[in-house]
Amino acid sequence: MHLKATTTIRDSWTWPIRNFFIKLANWEYWPAPVFYLPIGWYWIWISIRARTPFFFSAANPRIPYSGFTLAPKDEIYRLLPAHCYPKTLLIAAGTDVHTLEQSLNDNGLHFPLIAKPNIGDRGVQVKILESSTDLHHYAAASKVNFLIQEFIDYDHEIGIFYYRVPGEKRGRISGIVGKEYLTVTGDGTSSIEALLTVKNRYIIQLPRLKATYGKKLDTVLQRGAKYTLPYGSHCRGALFRDVSDKINDKLLNVIDDICQRIPKFHYGRMDVKFKGWDELNQGKNFSIIELNGAASEPAHIYDPKHSVFFAWKEVCRHWQLLYKISKANSKKEGVALMRFNDGIKMLNDHFKIRRLMK
Repeated sequence: MHLKATTTIRDSWTWPIRNFFIKLANWEYWPAPVFYLPIGWYWIWISIRARTPFFFSAANPRIPYSGFTLAPKDEIYRLLPAHCYPKTLLIAAGTDVHTLEQSLNDNGLHFPLIAKPNIGDRGVQVKILESSTDLHHYAAASKVNFLIQEFIDYDHEIGIFYYRVPGEKRGRISGIVGKEYLTVTGDGTSSIEALLTVKNRYIIQLPRLKATYGKKLDTVLQRGAKYTLPYGSHCRGALFRDVSDKINDKLLNVIDDICQRIPKFHYGRMDVKFKGWDELNQGKNFSIIELNGAASEPAHIYDPKHSVFFAWKEVCRHWQLLYKISKANSKKEGVALMRFNDGIKMLNDHFKIRRLMK
């Protein structure tokens, strides 16, 4: 069902009802506990075989907790080949404005910029900074260390899931997700917020978008003018498409070459912005904006064309790969898998940081 973009429904009593039924009818919007509950038995089964529910802990030995959580992004970026990721600056929480601006000048960083927590959580607090005012507000609000990063102005963004079993000479790409940014087109009379009520996908993002953009959503766009919110995260309204048909030997050679230069990296998803497919296949005009480890989802499952049963099968397949890789690395490196008490401490620390970010 579509609504005419003339009024905002977010503040009406009908919005929570419509929001609920949109999520109910589309599994891709289900809360994570609801989605993962039916396949939780498979994680338990692997945990019994591994004798620990934290069987992933040796998958990427050079990344803290193998990238399941609490892995500082600045440390991960330093593992990447220098030319492959955006210019990035680590900022300590509470840094004063003068020091912050001086650091940007010293490092040649100019607006627009991307700000993100150094320890991320599903795109929380990722924001585009368009001015010094945005920068000051972000720094004042952040209670955790964060990164300032150059904005990569390429048209395309994808997530490439890569894995390599220890001992094998070549890795593999198990899936690619294409990300279509949330975009609205002006009609000359409606605000951006009103335009967002036209599509179900956008409606359920309104509270988060309102918190991020505030009064900017009251802007009325001229007829035909487009406004894009360039966030490639599912929780920001991006449409995920399964573009795994783009996997080919040339692309695999490019990605495998990069990943094998990342010390002891075997499993995860890299989010890549790039100019065009032909150039990406040649290893040109691209930038790795994120590298995720053991907690990575095979995000191509979120293509609306896929059923929840396909998604569950893919997640279980990747859990099995994660177990196989971690077990092999544990034997190769002579490192025991994470003990239960250490795993519980890891989760407690994760939730402490998560509370600070929210």
